[in-house]
Amino acid sequence: MSKRNNKPPRILVVDDEPDLRELVELTLLKMGLDVDMADGVAAAKARLDAGGIDLCLTDMRMGDGSGLDVVRHIEARGYDIPVAVITAYGSLDNAVEALKAGAFDYLAKPVSLEQLRTLVRSALELDKPAGSKPATSADRTFIGDSPAIRHALQLIDRLAKSQAPVYITGESGSGKERAARLIHSQSNRNSQPFVPVNCGAIPENLMESEFFGSKKGAYTGADTERDGFFQAAHGGTLFLDEVADLPLAMQVKLLRAIQEKHVRKLGDTKETAIDVRIICATHQNLAKCVDEGRFRQDLYYRLNVIELKMPPLREMREDVAGIAHGLLARLASQNGMDEPKLGPDALQALAAYDFPGNVRELENILERALALCDGKQIRLADLQLSRSDSDESTPSAAIGDKYPLQDYLDRMEKEAILEALDKTRFNRTQAAKILGVTFRSLRYRMERLSIS
Repeated sequence: MSKRNNKPPRILVVDDEPDLRELVELTLLKMGLDVDMADGVAAAKARLDAGGIDLCLTDMRMGDGSGLDVVRHIEARGYDIPVAVITAYGSLDNAVEALKAGAFDYLAKPVSLEQLRTLVRSALELDKPAGSKPATSADRTFIGDSPAIRHALQLIDRLAKSQAPVYITGESGSGKERAARLIHSQSNRNSQPFVPVNCGAIPENLMESEFFGSKKGAYTGADTERDGFFQAAHGGTLFLDEVADLPLAMQVKLLRAIQEKHVRKLGDTKETAIDVRIICATHQNLAKCVDEGRFRQDLYYRLNVIELKMPPLREMREDVAGIAHGLLARLASQNGMDEPKLGPDALQALAAYDFPGNVRELENILERALALCDGKQIRLADLQLSRSDSDESTPSAAIGDKYPLQDYLDRMEKEAILEALDKTRFNRTQAAKILGVTFRSLRYRMERLSIS
């Protein structure tokens, strides 16, 4: 826990109920913290303006105003003070509004002292000096200086300092999971697990046990007790990819877990508290899914507290060359090869290409070109771009990439398999189901096409 000038952090507790103030004060004092009290919004603003506060805990409803007034005061004055709100059970819409206004996190009444202590420890870790977080591969994931990616990275930097749920939108292959990993790696949770879950790859009958865990004997074949995704992500971040694919029955259970911050294993009689930050993503229009009745509106509002839109590659054309060079260097290194140069004609074609599959498609194109080039330079023909997106003034080149036929069919088959494996996070059993082939057939095809 951080300290300033060897003094314990000072917490401001804002509440007009003396009993709750006293309960929170005693808990914080036992943690070795200094505590200041304010009995309303006006007193809180005055104490915040006096300085020296490291964390603010405020009730939502008070006689002279709202906890939102305290949150907005901190934001308007530019104070570097995390603030958490305490809201009545059943009034979580207020908590969502506070998170959007800049609150770090929230607690529901009756206040769980265990959750209070967890929240305080997490909030005070935000006081680390800049640059104190370890560098990770995610920090170097995004390359480019276009306005679109700069805006996304600026928002990611802000989101890393919050505990608010994040909803990441963007086309397939635009880097939604990489953005979630970057938020996690730059947050105070970076020493705890980042657990990615592909919601579309889990059989519906296994969802509850996969998310919440199960007790021994909970169902046929449950020979041991096992943890679920929530327990695995405790203290860290749970990333729900393709969240729109969750069935409605599972959406109800997920909503309850997010609201109450407790989960119950399948077959268990008691609940356990969980400390997990939720980040979700989908390439679908989640608001449209709500309108169509395929996604619960209340869950949508819980998940979509702050939205991060990842730009498609066609909106970052000035960055394509830099991204391509970075990907090519990594692919060449993985294959034990010297990095070939990208020829002028290849660079021009990539800059003009629309990339419907975004960065993932660019990586696939470069991986293919690396295998086809002479090892020194990648030329336009090595890219094998489709006719519709290459220069239509040279149709012979586009037609020529269909021959020899077996090579063309192998490329198409390999791309389909890689896409299915990517969607299922390399779960070959699920990939085989998506492709409509047996597991044995998929294994044979992967061996034949040198897919490891």
